[in-house]
Amino acid sequence: MASAQNSAGIQTLLDAEREAQKIVQQAREYRTKRIREAKSEAQKEIEEYRKQKEEEFKKFEAEHSSGYKKAEEDANKEAEVKLQEIKDAGNERGGKVIETLIHALVDVKPEPSEKIVIKA
Repeated sequence: MASAQNSAGIQTLLDAEREAQKIVQQAREYRTKRIREAKSEAQKEIEEYRKQKEEEFKKFEAEHSSGYKKAEEDANKEAEVKLQEIKDAGNERGGKVIETLIHALVDVKPEPSEKIVIKA
């Protein structure tokens, strides 16, 4: 009878060990599944964050590049105004400047430099 009890006790221990192995296996599978899910969730969060930052950068770039474009347009307008002023001044005073230059070239009045000493 003791042998039957020992046999039943051993069988109970073996059954308990098999049950424990099942529980450990299920826990490992669950852990592996949760790790995959956590990686997937983290990847989704990373993608969402990346998209958000790209949108912010595009918005920032659009706002600032339009500012550069406006500054360039303003500079071009200012340059055109100055260029027109120069052209107008040339048209208005150009004839007199040319006349003065020709007069200076034709009516030469040579005078010795003060540094040159003329010996008589």
